[in-house]
Amino acid sequence: MSRQAFQPEGRPKPKPPYSPVVVAGDVVYTAGQTGTDADGNMVVGGIAEQTRQTLENVRACVEAAGCTMDDVIKVNAYLANLDDFADYNVVYREFFVEPYPARTSVQAGLPAGVLVEIEAIARRSG
Repeated sequence: MSRQAFQPEGRPKPKPPYSPVVVAGDVVYTAGQTGTDADGNMVVGGIAEQTRQTLENVRACVEAAGCTMDDVIKVNAYLANLDDFADYNVVYREFFVEPYPARTSVQAGLPAGVLVEIEAIARRSG
């Protein structure tokens, strides 16, 4: 099975060796996204602001592959502190509706200043 990589519009090209979005067959995989803006700078604020920007970045990734957030079937989220889970969940509901994607949310060691990292798997229809 061949794979195709995409660079989302308005997102900086990664410096490390990875693709932000890879499509294999009808499955779309995003790399972990964080709360960085189009210039690669972390947004100002706390978990809500970072989660919102992170999910906007995930949206840009899935849209680059021809999908929408409704096509997302699995989300993996890494939080620097699980005490932020409730605020993260409030913003998460702005981006996903029932039936929600399957999801794993865990506490993880993230780079300094990064409060959340999110990756997604989507399925292209047709």
